[in-house]
Amino acid sequence: MASGAPTRTTCPYCGVGCGVVATPQEDGSVAIRGDENHPANLGRLCSKGAALGETLSLDDRLLYPEIEGHRTGWDKALDLVARRFMETMAEYGPEAVAIYGSGQLLTEDYYVANKLMKGFIGAANIDTNSRLCMASSVAGHIRAFGSDTVPGTYEDLEEADLVVLVGSNMTWCHPVLFQRLLAARERRGTRIVVIDPRRTVTAEAADLHLAIAPNSDVALFAGLLDHLDRMGFRDAEYVERHTSGLDDALAAAQDCGFPRALEATRLPAEKLREFYTLWSRSERVVTAYSQGVNQSVVGTDKVNAIINCHLFTGRIGRPGMGPFSLTGQPNAMGGREVGGLANMLTAHLDINSASHRELVRSFWNSPGLATRPGLKAVDLFRAVGEGRIKAIWIMGTNPADSLPDADAIQKALRACPFVVVSDVTRTDTTRHAHVLLPAAAWAEKSGTVTNSERRISRQRSFLKAPGEARPDWRIICDVAARMGFAEAFDFQSPAEIFREHAALSGVANGGSRDFDIAACAELTGSAYDTLAPFQWPRRQGAPLDNTTTRFFAEGGFYTPDQRGRFVPTPVTEQAVSPDFPLILNTGRIRDQWHTMTRTAKTPRLMSHYAESFCEIHPEDAEDSGIEPATLARIVSPQGTAVVRALVTERQRKGSIFVPMHWTDQQTAQGRIGAAVLPAVDPVSGQPGLKSSGARIEPFDAAWYGFAVLRNRPATIPADYWALARAEGGWRIELAGAEPVEDWAAYAADLIGSGEGLETLSYSDQDQASFRLATFSGDALLGALFVSPQPVAVSRTWAVEHLTASDIRGIERLRLLSGRPGADQADPGPIVCACFSVGANQIAAAVENGAASVDAVGDALRAGTNCGSCRVEIRRLIDAAALKKAV
Repeated sequence: MASGAPTRTTCPYCGVGCGVVATPQEDGSVAIRGDENHPANLGRLCSKGAALGETLSLDDRLLYPEIEGHRTGWDKALDLVARRFMETMAEYGPEAVAIYGSGQLLTEDYYVANKLMKGFIGAANIDTNSRLCMASSVAGHIRAFGSDTVPGTYEDLEEADLVVLVGSNMTWCHPVLFQRLLAARERRGTRIVVIDPRRTVTAEAADLHLAIAPNSDVALFAGLLDHLDRMGFRDAEYVERHTSGLDDALAAAQDCGFPRALEATRLPAEKLREFYTLWSRSERVVTAYSQGVNQSVVGTDKVNAIINCHLFTGRIGRPGMGPFSLTGQPNAMGGREVGGLANMLTAHLDINSASHRELVRSFWNSPGLATRPGLKAVDLFRAVGEGRIKAIWIMGTNPADSLPDADAIQKALRACPFVVVSDVTRTDTTRHAHVLLPAAAWAEKSGTVTNSERRISRQRSFLKAPGEARPDWRIICDVAARMGFAEAFDFQSPAEIFREHAALSGVANGGSRDFDIAACAELTGSAYDTLAPFQWPRRQGAPLDNTTTRFFAEGGFYTPDQRGRFVPTPVTEQAVSPDFPLILNTGRIRDQWHTMTRTAKTPRLMSHYAESFCEIHPEDAEDSGIEPATLARIVSPQGTAVVRALVTERQRKGSIFVPMHWTDQQTAQGRIGAAVLPAVDPVSGQPGLKSSGARIEPFDAAWYGFAVLRNRPATIPADYWALARAEGGWRIELAGAEPVEDWAAYAADLIGSGEGLETLSYSDQDQASFRLATFSGDALLGALFVSPQPVAVSRTWAVEHLTASDIRGIERLRLLSGRPGADQADPGPIVCACFSVGANQIAAAVENGAASVDAVGDALRAGTNCGSCRVEIRRLIDAAALKKAV
């Protein structure tokens, strides 16, 4: 195969929206690098983006349509979907049908899905997993601005005097953007404040960390508004000319004040004063917030409490100042632009407005547009469980794991009369599908996405879709045609859909709405193919260049009176139950994405954390009888999960943190979604994924195990297991509640047995500790290590044996010992995933004189790509210095 031409496309992970250059190679692989011309990343990529070429394998791809688990043809599958949807509508009405989409969909996919559901099925039951990450931000924007408008740009982070990161572990979740921020601090002295109950790697890099009590953000910013008022920081002219509602908002803020903010946040008084003083006296302030704000039952009030402070000081819409919502997904904003949420219409039009509904109905020539908002994600699946929704189509997302009360979601899907799933791989959701439709994946799709700063970029295909996989927009249009709507969905390319989307955004607009890309309404196919990234709005006749756009510096809000609205944000208390005294917080980790359908395919990204874990404060661990590195059971009123205990003072006492990513595909009992409560924000409908009541208790393990295997086992005989890809095979963490009588037989079942294989084993007298390695010739087939306590094995070093081709003699004995000899290097736990650099390698570099993070980078390259491991490198340097001093 000849090398292909480089293709400029966009990363499919977070909302930074980095440009990527993908180049197919002669050997079938794909080389990935950052696009130095893309304004979001200027050539940088994070560990996930850099590893994209390693996630394109077909070993777990859905390649053909299936009905009830059996392969079928597209015509039969699509006919069935259309027929069952129409039958359901005829018998129960249009609101018995629903679509649940994803921020992984491209804007063109989203547009036709929304058009089908709201415009032609005639109900608004289309929601998306963006409800889980951005809905509170949307609701807060609409309450304050009259529209879902992000006022600023990424450049503001680089031009600010002070950047406040609220509920954002930007180092891990938006790493390229964080590197831009750190570069700005180096260049112009930008101060960074992090507001987060956890001492994350971002908090460690900050100038000031406010470890507030969970869910006390409203009190913090209400207290700030009161402080700004008392200290005379009101921009009187801006407030008078461009805002309304201040008196009520100030009354709520005064009711809070410094004393109640101090009580709610549980911060030291001097730290709270320091923050208020710093915010007040820094003219150029950006307050950037993410899931710690949004994923809350008071998330919308948190957003408005932040916006209130910016409106009060007029610090909005000018370079280096404003509230900034950091989007979680690559196209959450694109989905919002086309009305992909149940309470929105396309083009930022209001579904509750009769004139807006008529505008859309007329443009689409719709037979019956939805007349009211549909069900939001949590309520939508509750309706599935209650039997009110009889047919649901799930596109590109995995709600069986990602939604709260995940066991109830699976129960609802099992009971639903008709479930359609369009996806790329098999997930915990696809197992419930009556019809399974193979969708094109990132490398095979063409369309557009919009990032956190309103920048629209092209995603371009560079690989042919495998098997019979098809783009989502094509699948949706084909079903629509079979339902009798062929004329309205007669699109032959994504470019045609984009043109219609752009045209609708400009209808009856004239600047009355924020979202307007009418300048793209007549793009030719070739112009669409070569479209460069641009920020909206781009009204009719405007150039599609790299002009920076901001909103609201001179007012011009999208409320009826064109004034920005202050919103009162009363402070509420979060009580904990004696039975569930801890606050369970969930979120992302550095090298993983959502439910790992893509990132778990590459060993490099599984090397940092190969299993799920629970961060817990040492005092909480002691109170609960949890020992470091043992297994712990998380228990909530909804369900349970079993994960590894990571005891650390970086976690706030009274709270625990568990990553959101692990599913039944990678672990037994590790789905944390099963333990998350389904409580939602009453305004936005966004679930409070970061504040479930829970308790933690020991998992009573009779034995612990660790294994490296050449081949993935068909079954894993253990009460707990966590499976991860490794170079050359697999690695597995294991544990059992009951003793195993015959470890040799157990190992044979796990690793494999047969003629020509050699086995070397060791066990102590009562077989409580056992080690076995099986070889095929001079290559390792698998090794198992068992102990009554968490297994002390150099895991990275053991994994390296899977790719070794000449393991003999003493090397086999060393492998069985689980430790390298004095003459062998043990990389240690991986710290830098970009270049696979371990903690021991970094420690050795420090011992040899690398006294700074940059010096370690010069020696090992660690920390020189995305930079998301630089704080961890600094920890190792500081630990070495402390050890030397002692």
